[in-house]
Amino acid sequence: MKIKQEKYMRLSGLEPLVLNENSNFINVGERTNVAGSRKFLRLVKEEKFDEALDIARHQVDGGAQIIDINMDDGLIDGKEAMVRFLNLIAAEPDICRVPIMIDSSKWEIIEAGLKVVQGKCIVNSISLKEGEDKFIFEAKQIKRYGAAVIVMAFDEVGQADNYERRIEIAKRSYDILVNRVGFPSEDIIFDLNIFPVATGMEEHRKNAIDFIEATRWVRENLVNVSVSGGVSNVSFSFRGNNGVREAMHSVFLYHAIQNGMNMGIVNPAMLEVYDDIPKDLLEHVEDVILDRRDDATERLLDFAETVKGSKVGKTVDLSWRENPLQDRITHALVKGIDAFIIEDIEQARQEAEKPIEVIEGHLMIGMNVVGDLFGAGKMFLPQVVKSARVMKKAVAYLNPFIEAEKSDKSEPVGKILMATVKGDVHDIGKNIVSVVLACNNYEIVDLGVMVPPEKIIETAINERVDAIGLSGLITPSLDEMVYLAKEMQRQNFELPLLIGGATTSKAHTAVKIDTQYENAVVHVNDASRAVTVVGDLLNKKSAHIYTAKLKADYDEFRTKFLKRGKEKSYITIKEARKRKYKIDWETSKIMKPRELGIQVLKQLSLKKLVPFIDWSPFFRSWDLHGKYPDILKDEIVGEQATQLFEDAQEMIQKVLAKQSLKPKAVFGLFEANAVNDDDISVQKKGKEIAVFRTLRQQLKKREGIPNHALADFIAPIETGKTDYMGAFCVGIFGAQELADSYKAKDDDYNAIMAQAIADRFAEAFAEYLHKQVRTKHWAYSEDEDLTNDDLIKESYKGIRPAPGYPACPDHLEKETIWELLDVEKLIGVKLTESLAMWPAAAVSGYYFANKEAKYFGLGKITDDQVTDYATRKGITKDKARKWLHPNLVE
Repeated sequence: MKIKQEKYMRLSGLEPLVLNENSNFINVGERTNVAGSRKFLRLVKEEKFDEALDIARHQVDGGAQIIDINMDDGLIDGKEAMVRFLNLIAAEPDICRVPIMIDSSKWEIIEAGLKVVQGKCIVNSISLKEGEDKFIFEAKQIKRYGAAVIVMAFDEVGQADNYERRIEIAKRSYDILVNRVGFPSEDIIFDLNIFPVATGMEEHRKNAIDFIEATRWVRENLVNVSVSGGVSNVSFSFRGNNGVREAMHSVFLYHAIQNGMNMGIVNPAMLEVYDDIPKDLLEHVEDVILDRRDDATERLLDFAETVKGSKVGKTVDLSWRENPLQDRITHALVKGIDAFIIEDIEQARQEAEKPIEVIEGHLMIGMNVVGDLFGAGKMFLPQVVKSARVMKKAVAYLNPFIEAEKSDKSEPVGKILMATVKGDVHDIGKNIVSVVLACNNYEIVDLGVMVPPEKIIETAINERVDAIGLSGLITPSLDEMVYLAKEMQRQNFELPLLIGGATTSKAHTAVKIDTQYENAVVHVNDASRAVTVVGDLLNKKSAHIYTAKLKADYDEFRTKFLKRGKEKSYITIKEARKRKYKIDWETSKIMKPRELGIQVLKQLSLKKLVPFIDWSPFFRSWDLHGKYPDILKDEIVGEQATQLFEDAQEMIQKVLAKQSLKPKAVFGLFEANAVNDDDISVQKKGKEIAVFRTLRQQLKKREGIPNHALADFIAPIETGKTDYMGAFCVGIFGAQELADSYKAKDDDYNAIMAQAIADRFAEAFAEYLHKQVRTKHWAYSEDEDLTNDDLIKESYKGIRPAPGYPACPDHLEKETIWELLDVEKLIGVKLTESLAMWPAAAVSGYYFANKEAKYFGLGKITDDQVTDYATRKGITKDKARKWLHPNLVE
């Protein structure tokens, strides 16, 4: 059900979450709730908050877009526990990037949480059960704190338990909030009470359908609101029978979402894919959920015994080979099976008048099914890329026949130019988007990596493309995109401009790029959106309307973003240095490395790196979100993740056997001292051989909270003590050649797989080398005994920050590393003009050993630090601004 909204709810942790008509269902993680998780309750009672944080982290890794935190228990000081836990979360960027839901039945706990939570949160909940005065007071306070609110369908009489009571209470609550309190309507979420069905009690028969119909009424009649609920309640009467419960949750959500439910507390592990529910079970469950039969409960209870303890699903076999030709081709495309495609395509060619008809008919029918399933969230990126492989194999077979009949020509729906901008070498995401668009009959002109703007412009004109897609991973790429937008404007281009890549964002696109180009500019944050966005941009009938909405949305976003930045306070660099992190250097232990100087590794076996691989980012690169190894058992993406993982293992074995990837590394350990507050002087036998310039946080913080710089972790020269630091670079060679060999065979799936695996090996190499430094070469943690999970969690002593990342975002410092270690000469890793590393599968950075060294984000800095940095670095202020622009307070 598409709901027309005038305003959208905007939530945030460290990252924004906007709920609009294009948003998918928002999943709220429920395990950080003492009432819903016995483990979380135990950890809080025992004050094991570090372990409790792991539960929150697991929720976010598992795909929760909001986490619900509840501390309501008689044996817990709920107020103290809520404040403590929220403060701990604020120091964990991988958790606090998502918005928080402060959940309590006690106002004092809610208000205590509102005082410390960062970002824009949700309060769960308020209601009219204690009358209008209390309801209005709490609503006004929540409005003052700038939070959204969940309103329970509850009044002085009691909980709403039928359709009429639900809409009555929702309407009354809405009128009070909007008309008397002035509460933003888009920040109101109604929980309309999900109650169990199939309990055997007549009054419970309509619990689900009443919720669903009330949801539709609320979304249609109460402008801008959202509807949420705890989905597991609906199947409460079938505890112990997970097969039936999973089906009930899926069926309930399917119908509730279609009628306007847009968020809720759902356990993905207790959710079956709707299309995978066996038809007989689906019929019995829908009879209950939709109250379609008087005997629905009895029939489901009887049927449930036949599936108790069994896993709901379907068996894969070759029976599909007995289906009609079109069905076989469609099945092969959807499942990514290429074993029989030539056989089937030849039959189709024999039956067609012209070979082109096989592409425009059989193959496009199948690919349309792929597109529909992907758009509906029923297929995932690895599957789509495999579909493209089958499609390419079929088209390659047909091409000689088509060439023989020159008049034949398959018309694409559009031509898209794709390029990674000048100086940048990363293209995995771009390649995936290209494949997805190609699957939807777009012709792709792929210019590859490090493409200068003049080549993009020239090719766009010569090829007469319909849109340009730009990709970039490193921050200098953002400037290249801005420059290209300006150039397109100067040359009176009218083509849409698509922006994507790891460092790009809606904020940068709206603030920096959209302002330079009067035609359509859109940030595409994942491949699943690409087809819809391009389709809207190229639709001749409605493109102007879509572009106008896009411009208006970016204008509104830009205004609010710039205003938000001005609300924060910053201190001068001089004051920030007074608030530096101070280590007691009289007592702090400084360990001299066993081996000073530079060392090179060129003969390392890749087998040694395999145990150090962190697989979670590998799945994210394919748009499968979850933490390894749990993702392999995930009810939604587990099957596909498992297949992807098996394919990766197969490729790794081939790589190891053929030695097609080669690891090389160089690292050095040196004497060092902090000088002039924020610089690190690197020395050899007391003589300075290099200087690293570090940057310092300038956000105004509470008294006693330091403003960090990396130089704080090195002993100042004034102490008279000699300290030490390290630098390194690792690279994996051969990935591009391996990927190109697969592309030559029209095998995009394995080409992308090769690049993704090379990236994992590079990160594993960095982890392996850091361990060798900690335990052998520097040996400050000689007795370290950590698992790979511990390494992934960075449980070791010391840090290895990297230029271009949060603690030291200036890529220019890479040049100093390259000069200090002679990187290019010793191992062949080069820096592009934008200071990206080539080969792309490479990692570089520093080593700090002090036990108090920790990772941090620089955040925004002010103009006085830019001036100071430029002076220390010996460069112009304009050059400093160019490299630091994402971190500047504008």
